[in-house]
Amino acid sequence: MSLPALVNRDIIMIGIQPWDFEIGCNFKDMAFVIAKHNRVIYVNRPLDRVTAWRLPDDIKTQNRKQSIEKGEKVLEEVEKNLWVFNPQVMLESINWLNHGFIYRYFNKRNNRKQAAAIDKAMQSLGFKNPVLFIDNDFFNGLYLQNFLKVDCTVYYLRDFLLAQPYFSKHGTISEPELIKKVDLVVANSLYLTSYAKQYNPNSFYIGQGCGDLFFKPIAGETPKDLVNIKNPVIGYCGFLTSARLDIKLLGEIAKARPGWSLVLVGPEDDDFKKSELHVMPNIYFLGRKTEPELPAYVSRFDVCLNPQLINQLTIGNYPRKVDEYLALGKPVVATATETMEAFANCTYLCKDSDEYVLAIEKALEEDNAQKQQLRKEVAASHSWENSINLFYNAVASQKN
Repeated sequence: MSLPALVNRDIIMIGIQPWDFEIGCNFKDMAFVIAKHNRVIYVNRPLDRVTAWRLPDDIKTQNRKQSIEKGEKVLEEVEKNLWVFNPQVMLESINWLNHGFIYRYFNKRNNRKQAAAIDKAMQSLGFKNPVLFIDNDFFNGLYLQNFLKVDCTVYYLRDFLLAQPYFSKHGTISEPELIKKVDLVVANSLYLTSYAKQYNPNSFYIGQGCGDLFFKPIAGETPKDLVNIKNPVIGYCGFLTSARLDIKLLGEIAKARPGWSLVLVGPEDDDFKKSELHVMPNIYFLGRKTEPELPAYVSRFDVCLNPQLINQLTIGNYPRKVDEYLALGKPVVATATETMEAFANCTYLCKDSDEYVLAIEKALEEDNAQKQQLRKEVAASHSWENSINLFYNAVASQKN
């Protein structure tokens, strides 16, 4: 087997989602694959003052404080060639400021503090001329390449964060600015690749992968909180947030088919907690599960759902969970979006609740071993190894 296009290099990965984030994330999965052929420092997002004050009991806050105050867990090797780094700095909380000179001054100051901490970690491990790989963080990543000696800078675009008010306040200026200044952009959907190309022609589609957990045989008994739920089970696994998921749609499906059991696995936002879904007799909220537990739940679903809203946040979003469903051979019924068109041959795509109900019925009737095998093959083609090879090729193309 030939070696990848990027090998024996030093990579600094700036994670917008920390290593100890409660649910799975792309950048963490990518770090494991990149570390097979390169040395990697995965940089956790530094603690800021407001987060430290508002969320003192959060495990992530406590972990960062341990690093800052006690020098614990600053640079940990979690796997061969892969280190997780907690910068020993406290950043100023500046999102409340209007965009202008004062905001930019403090944002640059935050970036400089973070860069100085990263430089120390690089020196301690002997990192030379690294690739700086920034995960969707156009705040803490905006000026890093100004303060670090790096060979090239890559921006990873996997979510259109500007659709969220918190990020749009400064991001409408900061993200295009960062996209323009980096050497190249890699994105996990064609929609986001097209968006990036408006500002940087060196923008490449690299797709994404599916976690290995979903390709492994499922052993053990049915999870206890699923045992007494009657079939057919129509399920969803993931963060239950009204910013991305259609609460009304789920209610309409449950009302249309009271004989179906709708099972929702994952943490809820406030809108979901207050929704009428909680009083419907055939909807079951099973709460947050650990990542290793999720395949056991999905494997017991008769049909899997991805009931997205269509908005700026979701329209170009790569449906990570759809690959996870397909990896277990499950029928998938999902909202039709531009990105989901790539899955049209192995999923059922819908525009409203009526189409959802009909598609779920069809999925239940048509499911067979041949279709299950096709779904598994589609998911296997969306491996992290394939995605990372496209990333390597994109970086190498800029160095030639």
